[in-house]
Amino acid sequence: MTSSETSAKKGHAVCVPAPYQSHISAMLKLAKLLHFRGFHITFVNNEFNHRRLLKSQGPRPLDSLPDFQFRAIPDGLPPSDEDSTQDVILLCEATKNYMSAPFCDLVSNLNCQSATSSSIPPVSCIISDDFMSFATDSAAEKFKVPIVHFIPISACSHMGYRHYRTLREKGLTPLRGPSRDISYLTNGYLDTVINWIPGMGNIRLMDLPTYLRTTDPHDPIFNFTMETAERSDKASAVIYHTFNPLESDILTTVSSTFPPVYGVGPLHLLLSKVPEYDQLKHIQSNLLKENAECIQWLDSQKPDSVIYVNYGCLAILTQQQLIEFAMGLANSKHPFLWVIRHGLIQGEKEVALPPEFFEETRDRGMLSSWCPQEEVLNHSSIGVFLTHCGWNSVLEAMTAGVPMLCWPSFGDQRTNCTYICDRWEIGLEIDSSVKREEVERLVKELMEGEKGKDIKKRAKEWKKLADEATGPNGSSSINLDKLINEVLIWEKADF
Repeated sequence: MTSSETSAKKGHAVCVPAPYQSHISAMLKLAKLLHFRGFHITFVNNEFNHRRLLKSQGPRPLDSLPDFQFRAIPDGLPPSDEDSTQDVILLCEATKNYMSAPFCDLVSNLNCQSATSSSIPPVSCIISDDFMSFATDSAAEKFKVPIVHFIPISACSHMGYRHYRTLREKGLTPLRGPSRDISYLTNGYLDTVINWIPGMGNIRLMDLPTYLRTTDPHDPIFNFTMETAERSDKASAVIYHTFNPLESDILTTVSSTFPPVYGVGPLHLLLSKVPEYDQLKHIQSNLLKENAECIQWLDSQKPDSVIYVNYGCLAILTQQQLIEFAMGLANSKHPFLWVIRHGLIQGEKEVALPPEFFEETRDRGMLSSWCPQEEVLNHSSIGVFLTHCGWNSVLEAMTAGVPMLCWPSFGDQRTNCTYICDRWEIGLEIDSSVKREEVERLVKELMEGEKGKDIKKRAKEWKKLADEATGPNGSSSINLDKLINEVLIWEKADF
């Protein structure tokens, strides 16, 4: 079946991201791609993030198309700071224990609307973030529609989560010792080599997603991530936000044990190649207002001269870490664009940088509360990206051919960092303790050194491979066609 034939058969995809900025951004791109293929889209956030979108984007981008609608369901959590992400542990509990019933009600209401309106087709499939499966799987079963689990993190980190149970059975986690004892971070235990995870070769315990670093056998985040990763086996299909050349070993491995697996990414690159892209460009996912002035500032800088610094939406720094980063950037003598968002500093509402930092960087630095990151990374002036290694950020840097200076914070970011630095060889890592001398040295190495030249060359090579994967005959484009034709286009009687 051709793409035009696929588009002629209207489906209704309900897309449900996990309630985090990066997950919402990735799911929205996937939803747009399906819309361009003819699907009616209902995009479902929790009420908290729906309000944040209305605040940052305004109401019109969320209600401008009759066949691309936004809906919200309650999560049962108490009010919290509207400029920050909700508590992660509470969100895990809400997803497991509260959100399933409101989501089922939403799907039921959508089907009732379709019965009285020819413009709304009945729900034909559910695209659920893997981390939302507790809230969505029961609806798919109740309404007899296919459910596709979308995994917006790297395949390698998801493979780590899938082996949490085996790590626990082998006694490798929870870590032995008193509660809150963090000596395991420095005593060499995390250097233990794990050689039995398929597709990952010899990898250290410290390189797996960090939630295993607990002494509590009932740790809520460890158990939540372990259980959600295992639930992918029950889906009608699984989408990984990656592309075949990047993680071929992992994709080959999971294809032998999972439901049908489709590597579809990088999504932003696939989306940019859609001729009708401008029709949905106004629908954005940023929960924080972007500062467009940073692009004008970048326009005034020399090519490949600027260090872009962004730790994402969830990472938290201590005041001392902030100062070490600041002075390392100052001492590097290179221009920088630094995103310092609300809530970045642990326990502090305001960011306090030393006077000597401003004295040193007066004419070569810009601080911003938030930026249009994709546009920033593709700007000709960007030479290096200092990143927390969130997966969206990694793919955006890779497709822009920008080397990375990595400072992972938690979860899958640790695994991404290992692959960036050791396997794909397109970045260098900053030690978690953060010292200004190391920040300065690594910035200079990437910007000026021979090793930096090699890394930049490989970054350009990965950019080319990503571009090929998202071309008309590339693996990601083919996989998207297969996903639609093999799973999402269906006759209810046959399901």
